[in-house]
Amino acid sequence: LRTHQWCFILSNVLLFHVLLFGADVLEQYFLHSLPVSYTDAKALEIRERARKLDLDPLKANLSYSSSSTATCSDQEVFLLIVVCSSPENRTRRDVIRQSWGNTTGSGGYSILTVFAVGKAAAASTQLQISEEAQKHRDIIEGSFMDSPRTQTQKMLMSVEWTVTSCPRARFILHTAQDVFVAVPSLAGYLLSLTQLQDIYLGRVVHHGVPDRDPQSPAFVPIQQYPEQFYPDFCHGSAFLMSQDVARKVYVAAREVPLALPPAAFVGMCARRAGITARHSSRFAGEKHISYNRCCYKFIFTSADMAEDELVKGWRETSDGEDCSL
Repeated sequence: LRTHQWCFILSNVLLFHVLLFGADVLEQYFLHSLPVSYTDAKALEIRERARKLDLDPLKANLSYSSSSTATCSDQEVFLLIVVCSSPENRTRRDVIRQSWGNTTGSGGYSILTVFAVGKAAAASTQLQISEEAQKHRDIIEGSFMDSPRTQTQKMLMSVEWTVTSCPRARFILHTAQDVFVAVPSLAGYLLSLTQLQDIYLGRVVHHGVPDRDPQSPAFVPIQQYPEQFYPDFCHGSAFLMSQDVARKVYVAAREVPLALPPAAFVGMCARRAGITARHSSRFAGEKHISYNRCCYKFIFTSADMAEDELVKGWRETSDGEDCSL
């Protein structure tokens, strides 16, 4: 190739990387919420109560979880991944177990994946859940019926279980069952952090609007939440919290209506505890990212994934081969 042809190829490769990485930096800059002041008396109270939280009485009187075969109380867990799943979707749980959820460590740090479900409507499905839980020992089961209207309870159950049963988990990723998680990419990012507290990270939703349609499963009565917009919150497809944030959310949750959608509920709890939602466009939110091996080694998540895509993405991004110019 001639010199001008090489220059053309190189400039296009550089442009691709500028667009890929530069867009991420710009989006984080423009969507990053302003810090919340800790001088707010209520926020300071919540933070202090979270710091002094006595776990033993809580373990004996759980509000939302009825049983759990998953255990991690004696483990030092670097990254706990809680997948919100529907009782009927065992096939999807098995695919996750065989793909990205099969990652148990990164750089010598332990990673644990568990599944959060509510009770199944059908007795046969409930029996299958019990058998699956005994086999894999990775299921947290709620005391409520699993339905579109109980997803906030499921989220709160996950936080409750994390705080009471997995208190040594340093970071917690909450994610949906249709999401691909690039565990090595996320773990590598977490290992680079110098600030280890007040971490509430994801794709930030700015000016989210409450659903006022009474026929919608996500309906929020104006009496429960009269404001026009929600505070900034991380999209519910996947977001990350540090352990101290999980405790603060758990304490603040007592004063936030369960009528809110799960992600907005967490955002409201975080806001009350003086925690700012931090944006990263490496979280895809509700977007499905078209597959590209190097892209999938850089992002943290991609949503709306088919089961074969989960397996392919995991196999091709966990081979240890780097991407470079």
